[in-house]
Amino acid sequence: MRSYPSVFRDESKLDINYVPSRLPHREEQLSLLNQFFRFATENPGKMTQRVLITGKIGTGKTVLAQLFGQTITKAAQQKGINLHYVHVNCRECKGSFFMILQRVILQFSPNFPRRGYSAQELLQALMQVLDEQKAYVILTMDELDSLIRAEGTDALYSLTRVHEDHAIATQRLSLLGIIRDTALMNTLDSSTRSTLQHNLIQLDEYSKTQLLDILNDRIASAFCDNTVSSQTLNLIAEDAALEGGDARYAIELLWRAGKYADTDNSREVLPEHVRKASESVYPIVRKDAVSSLSLHEKLFLLGVARRFKQSGAAYLSMGEAENAYAVVCEEYGEEKRGHTQLWKYVQGLAAIDVIKTEPSSVGLRGKTTLISLPHVSAAELERELSKTLGV
Repeated sequence: MRSYPSVFRDESKLDINYVPSRLPHREEQLSLLNQFFRFATENPGKMTQRVLITGKIGTGKTVLAQLFGQTITKAAQQKGINLHYVHVNCRECKGSFFMILQRVILQFSPNFPRRGYSAQELLQALMQVLDEQKAYVILTMDELDSLIRAEGTDALYSLTRVHEDHAIATQRLSLLGIIRDTALMNTLDSSTRSTLQHNLIQLDEYSKTQLLDILNDRIASAFCDNTVSSQTLNLIAEDAALEGGDARYAIELLWRAGKYADTDNSREVLPEHVRKASESVYPIVRKDAVSSLSLHEKLFLLGVARRFKQSGAAYLSMGEAENAYAVVCEEYGEEKRGHTQLWKYVQGLAAIDVIKTEPSSVGLRGKTTLISLPHVSAAELERELSKTLGV
């Protein structure tokens, strides 16, 4: 039975499918998308558009497209324009052009026969249905990589040329592609490639500062007040920055850490909950690395793990780590090593990614090195070290 209420106010705001009303650090790209497709709400049917969004995992490609879709269809509705935003994941469709078109046409004609048509016949049928319903479509093909790998040039050539046979007719189908590997575009014929790459939006990976802004936005709507400290938030942002600025991973880590806080009946999400969450997303207690450490490296790391476990802090100063190590040495009857040797241990442990180090920020007296555990909970690390030390 819980003594405290959940740390969550509304955890659905952390769901992978949730589309927030604003996207920090993607405002410029959202504005650019709206400019590219401005004709859809001002002069619908006069032209079509093709745009590509590219970037690494977790740079916000999908959520940017979805927020744009919500924005433009709302604007069209207010003007009485029958504009639809249709988002299809090509990977879920196994890269099949036929399956992609089938999903689109069923949006407009749910009873449309599921068999008996080729992909090209489906495309023509779709255009006929759009004419009959006087509808316009922005078709977003997410994970476009899958379609290119499976179908090559033909599918995209057909989509980009579908209006050419009806030059005078109303133009109803625009395309928005989301692609991770732009090198795949080189496998397309030059005509299709130039058509698609004409309008390219590149999303760079998020910095730690930008990840903090994104997380703060989600915390405000998803968590109760004062349940996520700045230390905890900073640890999540650092971890996600190490994973290539992956905002999706950061939000997943935040949600899991909240779940661990609830499981521990905690009033707030602590750094140790983040470590447990990181371990559950990427289970990387490097047992082989730990077992191959020297005796005093293990003793130093054990002291660090215990101090983190006891303090609940996100970081230890080099001095705190040395003091914790001295206590462990006394416990094991070992003569402690000097500062220079300990510094070498720290550098070695950071090199194999068991710990992370960074210079202290403004506000701490003197200059020191801060130590954190990026991928493993202090409790799990303590258990593993105790086991290898024979405790």
